[in-house]
Amino acid sequence: MRIIFTFIALLAWLLVPHSAYSATLPGIPEFIDEMVAKHQFKRDELEKVFARAQHRPDVIEAISRPATTKPWLEYRAAFVNRQRVQFGLEFWNKYRHTLRRAEQQYGVPQEIIIAVIGVETIYGRNAGNFRVLDALITLAFDYPRRAPFFRSELENYLLLARDQQFDLLDIRGSYAGAMGIPQFMPSSYRNYAVDFNNNRTIDLLRENVDAIGSVANYLQGYGWIKGEPVLPEWAAAGVTPHKTFVREMPARLIDFTVEEGKEYWLAFNNFEIITRYNNSDFYAMTVFQLAEELKAARKVSQPK
Repeated sequence: MRIIFTFIALLAWLLVPHSAYSATLPGIPEFIDEMVAKHQFKRDELEKVFARAQHRPDVIEAISRPATTKPWLEYRAAFVNRQRVQFGLEFWNKYRHTLRRAEQQYGVPQEIIIAVIGVETIYGRNAGNFRVLDALITLAFDYPRRAPFFRSELENYLLLARDQQFDLLDIRGSYAGAMGIPQFMPSSYRNYAVDFNNNRTIDLLRENVDAIGSVANYLQGYGWIKGEPVLPEWAAAGVTPHKTFVREMPARLIDFTVEEGKEYWLAFNNFEIITRYNNSDFYAMTVFQLAEELKAARKVSQPK
């Protein structure tokens, strides 16, 4: 009985979040040393914060099973559906002037901006429940495959919290540490977030107007080309384009498995830019198709 009890207790300890610092995850003391020397953080303050942070095994589990591993049609159905189109139309109508201004300033179509926010958080309704500090510490020091990336994001999160006066232990987001209405990683928040409502504060956690401008700025910053196509469809048989394009425009052929077999598309620069938000063809395609659904639905809903 004692062996069984010990095993159950050990299993419970493994599944329940526990202090990252007291568990002495390798690299944390050295990271604190670096932040003190490089950015003049106060050692005692960082040590207190890290002591209260939690190591989250469920973060490792979640990032090891991304939604993009699902079959295409199952993945698509989760994001391109009646609910997101309806909520997206409401968002478009409410922020139509802001969206028009963002499109004019950054060259990114309004429906693409809305679709990104719709796919990411259902227009701010689901921004994540993981404590960002916990997620980033766990991934920076217990996920070797991408540890350098998340270590950098943790550094950016500390700097962002200092600049924005965030409580490091208060901000919640995705299991990967993405934050706010548009789910920006800390480095993206620092580099691409904008004060689009001109209130002298950049707030992607609560202000939709800032989120709209920031998404557009992000896509433009990575190379969005105004007026260039995203994804013209190719015929499945013979791969014949429906229209002709400028020969010099670089593109690649991508395919998706549907009920009838294969569906072929030609991905241009702007499609690749969407994958900078999430490095997945499935993700970029859902953004594109949700944007197309929104544009079509809005056209029907507008008075003639």
